[in-house]
Amino acid sequence: MVWTDDLLIQFLDYAAEHAPDLHPLLHLMAYRGPRCGEACGLLDAEVRLAKGEVSLVNQIATHSYEAHQKRRKSHAGNREVILDPDTVAVLTADKARRAAWRLAAGKDWPDTGLFFVRPDGRAWHPNSVTQRFRRLVKQAGLPPIRLHDVRHGAATLALDAGVDIKVVSDQLGHSTTTLTRDTYQSVVKRLHHEAAAAVALKIRSGQGRTA
Repeated sequence: MVWTDDLLIQFLDYAAEHAPDLHPLLHLMAYRGPRCGEACGLLDAEVRLAKGEVSLVNQIATHSYEAHQKRRKSHAGNREVILDPDTVAVLTADKARRAAWRLAAGKDWPDTGLFFVRPDGRAWHPNSVTQRFRRLVKQAGLPPIRLHDVRHGAATLALDAGVDIKVVSDQLGHSTTTLTRDTYQSVVKRLHHEAAAAVALKIRSGQGRTA
C-alpha cells in the first residue's frame, strides 16, 4: 500500500511539526526513495547541496538489533541521487540544525561522519526510525503503511509523473529496469493504459479535419 500525494504531504507536515529531528530523513525517503538503512548511513561528505546531489555509498545494517555501518558493494546500490529544490531546502535547514546541536554538545559530540544524526550526535538506528515512523502515522490518524512503503511511494509518484522507468530504476538502485517494472507493474500498466487512451483521443480529435 502507498499513500496518495495528499496523504504523504499530510504526514510530512505532521512529522515536521512533531518530529523535527527525524523529519528530514523521512522527507528524503519520501521524495527520492532511498532505503531506510541507506538514509541512516548517508555520509556527510557525500552530500553536495549546492549541486543538489547526494551519493549513496554507505548504509547502516542491523544484525540481531546491533547496527553497524558498511559500504555498499553493488554497482547499482552505489548511486548518485539528484535532489529537487524542496529536498535541498529541507536538508540545508537540517544541516544548520545539526551545527547548532554540535555547538551545544561541545567536546561530547561524536564524530560519526553521517549527515542524519540524532540531537545528541549519535547515528539513527534503522529499527528506531521504523518505530518512530509507526507512532507518527498512528498519531497523525493516517492509514497504516510500512516505512518501506514510503520508498515504494516515491517510485510510484515518479512513474505516475511520467518519469522514465530507467531513471526511476537508477534512483532506487535496482540492478535492472525489469526489477522496477515487476515491482511496480500495476503502476506501469496503468500508465500504458493512460498513454493508449491519450493516443486514441488525439486520433479522434483529428478526425474530420481537412488537409
